[in-house]
Amino acid sequence: MKLKILSAVLLTALTVSLAGCSASTDTDDATTTGADTSLSSVIDAGVLIIGTEGTYRPFTFHEGGSGALAGYDVEIIEAVAAELGVTAKFEETQWDGIFAGLEAGRFDVIANQVTATPERVAKYNFSTPYTFSTGVIVVKSDNTSITSFETLAGKTTAQSLTSNWNTLATESGARVQAVEGWAQSVALVEQGRVDATVNDNLTFLDYQKQTGATGLKVAANTDEKSATSFAFVKGSTELTDAVDAALEKLAAAGTLTSISEKYFGSDVSQ
Repeated sequence: MKLKILSAVLLTALTVSLAGCSASTDTDDATTTGADTSLSSVIDAGVLIIGTEGTYRPFTFHEGGSGALAGYDVEIIEAVAAELGVTAKFEETQWDGIFAGLEAGRFDVIANQVTATPERVAKYNFSTPYTFSTGVIVVKSDNTSITSFETLAGKTTAQSLTSNWNTLATESGARVQAVEGWAQSVALVEQGRVDATVNDNLTFLDYQKQTGATGLKVAANTDEKSATSFAFVKGSTELTDAVDAALEKLAAAGTLTSISEKYFGSDVSQ
């Protein structure tokens, strides 16, 4: 999916038409007075409004398709809201419209495994990262021939052709068998029909956690880690800083580790 990004400190005027929620109050007040009320408006309202998909397991989803909203991102932002002394309220929306919703004042923050790309950093504030992951090579447990990305040369991997993992496998010299996604690729590895698949470690950890699969292992990790953060309207410096402070407390208390292990069986928060 996702770079450590420091919170931006420049205030950008945003005019919104919505009223009656903390997100719109913040941007309206900041526009007319030049003051950053991003935190005070949340505290005054007693609610942190959060934009999320609700369809992205294991980060934000409904158990069984219709149960209560749950997930790794959901629990972490709920813990952050508790540290701020407010209630977490979720506004579910499709990914394609999630940033537009933030800009329109529908919510105060996005919690949906957002990567702080340079393009996004220019437009939004970002918290310190709360999820880190690497790319991994997944093989059968008894495979001893693949120990690094260099040893993928000449081996067969199962990859979705539109993914960046396909690019990495190809650049490593692998012969790629096209598949539709993770479920098909990992099945081919388990069946011994391909040597490996390259994917995100979070995907692999979630698969292990959900299925209890024991016949697979990670043969190698990428050197670089991807990181994901909470996203805010540009200029929401006080709210961003408060969330950063909450994340620091939650990390020190072991809360982030506990939530990580619940969903992934491993600590992906650092």
